[in-house]
Amino acid sequence: MGGRSGGGISRNVQSKLGRFSGGFNSSGQSDSLEHRDPFEDSLTISYKVLLSTVSNKLDSTVNDFTKRFPIPATHIFLGNTGTATRSILFSPIMQSGWDHGFHAFDAYRWKPESVRFFNTTRPYTELTYLLGGRTEQIIGVTHTQNIKPNWNVLFQYRLINSPGFFKSQGANDNNYLLTSWYQSVNKRYNNYFVILGNALQSAENGGLKSDQDYLNDPVYNDRFNVPTELGGDVAFGRNFFTSKLNTGSRYNDGGLIITQQYDLGRKDSLVNDSTVTPLFYPRLRFEHTFKYSTYKFLFVDYLANPAYYKNNYLITIPASSDTVKAEDRWTELSNDFSIYQYPDEKNLQQFIKAGITIQNLKANTDSISESFYNMAVHGEYRNKTRNKKWDMIAVGMLYLNGFNAGDYHASIDLKRFSGKKNAYVELGFRNANRTPPFIYDTRSSFYFDVIKNFKKENITNLSASFYQPRFNVKFSANYFLVNNYTYFKNYYHAEQEEALFNVLQVSIEKKLYLTKHWIWNADLYFQQKTGNAPLNVPLIFTRNRIGYEGTLGFQRLNIAMGFEIRYHTPYLADGYSPILGKFYYQDSIRISNRPDVSAYLHFRIRNFRAFIRAENLNTVTITNGFGFRYHNFAAPNYPYPGLVIRQGIYWSFVN
Repeated sequence: MGGRSGGGISRNVQSKLGRFSGGFNSSGQSDSLEHRDPFEDSLTISYKVLLSTVSNKLDSTVNDFTKRFPIPATHIFLGNTGTATRSILFSPIMQSGWDHGFHAFDAYRWKPESVRFFNTTRPYTELTYLLGGRTEQIIGVTHTQNIKPNWNVLFQYRLINSPGFFKSQGANDNNYLLTSWYQSVNKRYNNYFVILGNALQSAENGGLKSDQDYLNDPVYNDRFNVPTELGGDVAFGRNFFTSKLNTGSRYNDGGLIITQQYDLGRKDSLVNDSTVTPLFYPRLRFEHTFKYSTYKFLFVDYLANPAYYKNNYLITIPASSDTVKAEDRWTELSNDFSIYQYPDEKNLQQFIKAGITIQNLKANTDSISESFYNMAVHGEYRNKTRNKKWDMIAVGMLYLNGFNAGDYHASIDLKRFSGKKNAYVELGFRNANRTPPFIYDTRSSFYFDVIKNFKKENITNLSASFYQPRFNVKFSANYFLVNNYTYFKNYYHAEQEEALFNVLQVSIEKKLYLTKHWIWNADLYFQQKTGNAPLNVPLIFTRNRIGYEGTLGFQRLNIAMGFEIRYHTPYLADGYSPILGKFYYQDSIRISNRPDVSAYLHFRIRNFRAFIRAENLNTVTITNGFGFRYHNFAAPNYPYPGLVIRQGIYWSFVN
């Protein structure tokens, strides 16, 4: 993709400083559109995230469906899109400061740190529609355009609606995003504006009843009839506009972020024919970020089964009521003030940053309405050398006072590139000292245990990776040292493992060319914990995509088709607590699954991309007749569905 402009200079691409370039003619007026060919249908579009100085291009590949699907390839989930997920790889949260503790639905959240700010020469729109089994639907729209050469806006919306294959399993998620990126004509001032919201809703069924083998009973070939622990005898619904929730979790968060930057430095310009492109080299930057967010975490069961809650949570439901409800609400208001210093005026990817954050929190739970505050200092150093051989990032944050006083996190990442094909070695160090999430606090509505005092968690991660593009291989290793690990050992008992333990992860990612176009993409992960640490991870997890990637002789056709196989060795998988929305440690039920097998056909024709998939082929069985009824399990009593056919289209337009 590319753009053209008059005067011999393209003003439709970012300058080497990674900023809007928006050229101006000798009279000082913008001429970014005057000389454009009216029949031109090309596009130059790039984006960056706020915390990065690197511009990125949109990904148009079709070989990996999980890049566009909300659930990552390394996650397990409770059998339906929109239900709780977790990584099958050990990946602890290593961010200090306030944490509400509700992360089982993070895969479906749009997060502020991932917001993209675009720069585009023409209005760009992408429409998404995905249809899966049991009328699962994902609908999305993305539109971005530059109102002026130095001002871009973005609107993005996504709806996920999935009724599910089993009873009380439906999900309905809405995500919306509005951004603006404005830069002054003299390039001294930047304004980043974000409105972001997530409304996530997932019904909870507590898993299948375990008093008999319902899955092998022909009476229950329609899986929606299988008895579940929660949800009552609700009817199957297909209306993707419904927001009714009888039993389940509803998590809402949203807010406003405004970041303003003002630079001091040296002005310059680039002259070619009659066109003058202004340049600016900052040496000192002042930044202020204002953030206002609200969070609501709700579990409700209007059809409560008294025996279930009595046996698993010791909750006694009054005879006059059939409802169980727990709710935490938070309001967050923070201000951050930072200063950047650029040692090399022509290298914006080298800077030193220092700042202070003041955070105000307001909690409303079943037991309190209380305010908290935090004051933290932070620093950062980044340097991507101009010869592009070294890349270093060092980040640190310390909470001086307030609710999370004493928390800190620090990290250093060093990357060294070598060779013409950009082989690299990367080394990393991270350490986090953090207060356990608020869900472990007795003041939370979701805390049902006796009063306990927990120490701060401390987690250290040492990492190394090596990538060699000549052989299409990447080796990685992660070593974790964990102290005061906080976890749930059943539906509601909160515990802390004070003894130090470690976890080793080793992985290899390899692309094998069986022929010119028949390719095997193999990912292999090995994990090992020490001793009797309260942690469940499989020893081996692997993902393999074996298929054809090419054009089949048609120049504008890009196709990927084949089989995807995922497998993990048997292990004691975590259970799931519906009220808490948390996976918990259990040591009595071992899960041993068949390899998960999918067939896929993905293709792209210019700006049109399509994905056709037949998933869970591994569930085929001839017991009681041919069918797809041999289920794998994500957690005890939580099976994946049988055969699922998914068809998705992603269609982009240049206006």
